[in-house]
Amino acid sequence: MENLKPMKPTLLILAAGIGSRYGGLKQLDPIGPSGETIIDYSVYDAMRAGFGKVIFIIKEDIEREFREIFIEKLRDKFPADYVFQELRMVPEGVRVPGNRQKPWGTGHAVMMAAEKIKEPFAVINADDFYSRKAFELLSSYYRDWTPAGDHDYCMVGYPVGRTLSEFGAVSRGICRADERNLLMDVVERTHIERKGHMIVYRDETGTTRPISPETLVSMNFWGFTPSFFDHLKDGFTRFINDDGDNPKAEFYIPTVVNDLIRKNTATVKVLNGPVQWFGMTYREDREMVVKMIRTLVEQGEYPENLWG
Repeated sequence: MENLKPMKPTLLILAAGIGSRYGGLKQLDPIGPSGETIIDYSVYDAMRAGFGKVIFIIKEDIEREFREIFIEKLRDKFPADYVFQELRMVPEGVRVPGNRQKPWGTGHAVMMAAEKIKEPFAVINADDFYSRKAFELLSSYYRDWTPAGDHDYCMVGYPVGRTLSEFGAVSRGICRADERNLLMDVVERTHIERKGHMIVYRDETGTTRPISPETLVSMNFWGFTPSFFDHLKDGFTRFINDDGDNPKAEFYIPTVVNDLIRKNTATVKVLNGPVQWFGMTYREDREMVVKMIRTLVEQGEYPENLWG
């Protein structure tokens, strides 16, 4: 029998959103010593971890700037492509409500790449630094993947205490896993912050509740196979039928993941390791991110100029 080469996963970067709390296109903000963005470090880490290509999800109105900043830079270095996420881009037969002003969230964004991806893939945010180790964990998980494991998904988990901002509350997906490290559910909490020596979140009733700093949260670093696109399409159709007329309703990745787990349709392995995270939720976070990158460069984790 012919030996099959391991299939390299694809990196899918969600770069279509404009950070309203940050106050601009933080995806394009240079934070490295040679003008690198957080996206640059994610692509560089994925390349070192054995990924085969990167695909960006962007908005049409930043295409020219995005091509100049990223696509041209990566030419001859790492295969790169992009697709658009716009409000009008919905499955055939789905009606776009007249009161809707923006696209439908992270689940809708991932749907946009269905025609571009035929192998396992990672989904990440454009404005989060996940660390090289995180990419290695996911790449290793799918190293020997075959279509027989088409519903074996995964996610990289981070201790919530290492994912907070000093400048305000953050949103995180609080995870529960079983003894096999299989995800049981992920619950989005939109207000998590430090209060003195404690970390607290607000529940559905507005009650403040404490949470351990070691509690694992999702930072939107997911691993999927191509089967996930069909589940997204089905879930999006149901979402439109149920909540499509709500102009603020969002179609999130965890909503689909929780539904698949509940139905025993898919498993999601929680990958844990010595992973590091930092990001720019607020503009004030930028100074810390610049310092963290500088420290990693001085430690030899990254060159002074990533693409030079």
